[in-house]
Amino acid sequence: MQYSFGGKQKALAFGKYPIVSLAEARRKRDEAKKLIADGVDPAERVRIEKIARKVASGNTFNAVADELLTKAERDGKAEATITKKRWLLDMARAHFGDRPIAEISAIEILVPLRKAEAAGNYETARRLRSTIGQVFRYAIATARAENDPTFGLRGALITPKVTHRAALTDRNAFAGVLRAIWTYEGSPETQTALKLMAYLHTRPGELRLAEWPELDLDAAIWTIPGSRMKMRREHRKPLPRQAVELFRAQKEVRGVGRYVFPSIKTRRQPISENTLNGALRRLGFTKDEMTSHGFRASANSLLNESGRWNPDAIEAEQSRMGADEVRRAYHRAQYWDERAQMQQWWADEIE
Repeated sequence: MQYSFGGKQKALAFGKYPIVSLAEARRKRDEAKKLIADGVDPAERVRIEKIARKVASGNTFNAVADELLTKAERDGKAEATITKKRWLLDMARAHFGDRPIAEISAIEILVPLRKAEAAGNYETARRLRSTIGQVFRYAIATARAENDPTFGLRGALITPKVTHRAALTDRNAFAGVLRAIWTYEGSPETQTALKLMAYLHTRPGELRLAEWPELDLDAAIWTIPGSRMKMRREHRKPLPRQAVELFRAQKEVRGVGRYVFPSIKTRRQPISENTLNGALRRLGFTKDEMTSHGFRASANSLLNESGRWNPDAIEAEQSRMGADEVRRAYHRAQYWDERAQMQQWWADEIE
């Protein structure tokens, strides 16, 4: 279609025949003439619409979610955290991943949430809603959305029943766990890891992913990097004599390589997250009685029960302190000597 706009001769194409029929071309011509009559250049309108479509394709839920994951990696989030987030986002992508994020409604988001609930995965549904909300809030922060539809869905989901990780906090019952571990007839390395869990009461992932450069066995200090800590801060642990001996023995057997506890399949990977819990199951403890994470609760309870140690020193040793900078500095400086004494006392008690 030839036309004049702003004193210039222009041409506008409507598509190729026969994909675009003559009737469709006439309809588009009439729409273009109406735009000209309204003072709008139809060619400029087409150009702007193309730009809008291109921008929209970069503003899909998938695109924003990918950016959020990349940001999490650059922020140094733990690989396990990123993997979990990616797994949850994949559930959402299947339903509205290709949609422009600004156009996604609460009712669309409810579909994958209800699907998770229908399978009885109430906690998964709750985390899925939270993770989708993170994507929307990132989109808002980067000027690609104006609101977070997940906010109004908080009351729509079934509240999961909170279950605490199993742990034995009675002294005699915990002693039974220790006797079982010390007579474990499975892999010697698994027994060593279980003993260290008892002595050091770390989070399972902190021990499972331990690397040799983190250990200064001469100084009896284990420095766990912030990337592996729940609080995302480096954590130094004083090692009792018994733990140092176990680490030295493990180094003689598995000292070549990156991980203190490498997988039996490949030295390039650590033991799996199910190794320690699987060993406890083989020892006869059900998941409702004792878990690898339960050593923390057992130690926390029995150390407090002893009345020998400042509760703040116990919290500092288990890296439970808050984010306040002054308090953190106080924990490090004030309680290091007490923590070292406490860890040795705890190891002696275990023996």
